[in-house]
Amino acid sequence: AGTWPDDKGGIEKMFELLELGLRSAAEVLDVESAWDTKLTDELLTRSQSRYTSLILGSHHVVGKQVPLDEAVDLFLQCGIQGRAHGAKVVLSITSNENDEDTMAYLASLKAAKLQDPEIPNISLLLGEIGSYSRILNPRFTPVTHECLPFKAAPGQLTAAEIMAGKLLDGRLKPQRYGILGHNIAYSVSPQMQSAAFAATKLPHTYTRCDVETVEEFVEGPVWNDDDFGGCSVTIPHKQNIIPHLDVLTDAAKEIGSVNTVIVKTDKFGTRVLIGDNTDWRGMYNPLRRRLGDDVGEGQYALILGGGGTARAAAYTAKQLGLERIYWNRTPSKAADLAREFGGVVATSLDDDADDEGSLGAILSKNKGSARAIISTLPNAAGFILPEYLLSDASSLPAVLDVNYKPYDTPLLLQSIEAGCDVVRGSEMLWEQGAGQFELWTGRAAPYGVMRGAVLENCLPKEEEE
Repeated sequence: AGTWPDDKGGIEKMFELLELGLRSAAEVLDVESAWDTKLTDELLTRSQSRYTSLILGSHHVVGKQVPLDEAVDLFLQCGIQGRAHGAKVVLSITSNENDEDTMAYLASLKAAKLQDPEIPNISLLLGEIGSYSRILNPRFTPVTHECLPFKAAPGQLTAAEIMAGKLLDGRLKPQRYGILGHNIAYSVSPQMQSAAFAATKLPHTYTRCDVETVEEFVEGPVWNDDDFGGCSVTIPHKQNIIPHLDVLTDAAKEIGSVNTVIVKTDKFGTRVLIGDNTDWRGMYNPLRRRLGDDVGEGQYALILGGGGTARAAAYTAKQLGLERIYWNRTPSKAADLAREFGGVVATSLDDDADDEGSLGAILSKNKGSARAIISTLPNAAGFILPEYLLSDASSLPAVLDVNYKPYDTPLLLQSIEAGCDVVRGSEMLWEQGAGQFELWTGRAAPYGVMRGAVLENCLPKEEEE
């Protein structure tokens, strides 16, 4: 709105557009903080009471240079008395003899110490003379693109130029990531995460860390490198990594295993190692898309297996609102899951009315149905379901198999033939990987890029004639 007409008619027209934005569920509304206070109050009141749009308070100074203290006041003004979710100040400078191109950024830092509540600040300078401000600004910087015939505004940079500038300026530190496990040559995580870093212009690396014991890794060069940013954790180390961490998230605590290590620095500059678990998100997101929100009483998740991934599956089913039934060839492991996450153990998968512990008897007794089936069994088991679970076309379960190689397991092929909605392990992989990327970087994951990298490495290759 920096060049929008600020006469009475122009302002009224702007608020008409902002009202349209509210009704259209725009994610963010850019509201000029110095315009009509009555119209602004009415707009924000409606936004707070009925709508979900975030408010970005903004102010543009065009054609003149203001002192630093005045710029700080403008950031505070853009908080709109604590009602804005972010503040954007766009300034002008007339020269750069004394590093004036850092003024907007410095003003945003000073304002952050005075804001109550503190909100994200966006600080920009107009024109080519202010292009460096786009490298200094930490968030939501407007960009141009290499393919566009011209820039939308003088001084705009491409994302690649901004990221390169941050790297050269020392504001973006290359970090080392990897996947910790054993016998993990099959893993597609390096291709997936490397593609994500490349797409977002981040200078990070991601490698395989194949070791027999966790101790080999935590005593080695990657874990102890100042540039270590975190890692994925896979079998057999998801539980053994926990004693080497400083903090566990609630999900990791309840699941009892860690698939993601995040490195942060506290206010004293001390490294803090955080353990999280995104495996459950890798299951939850696609199953929620298949099941929707209509999950009612008597609807069950059948969880197959008894290891760390089965724990994540139990947690997932609980978050989905499904009752839980567990089956494993080692009944004691299934009993452990039932004790910790709630639910019952099926002693067999048969539909046997004379065996109270059979799956069929449990479902019949509780007038229930299997709404979702999550298999964490190894593909080598060649597992398939009893046919009675797939016999009623009107109430077929969604079936998730955590294995992503091969692309179609015997269980998935059986389920597809029966008409079930299926979730392949490859989908779980990119879902949980996107969660890891966001935990590490604080950025939105390039979902399509990560999905493409997984499919490129998981889809079966056509045999040459």
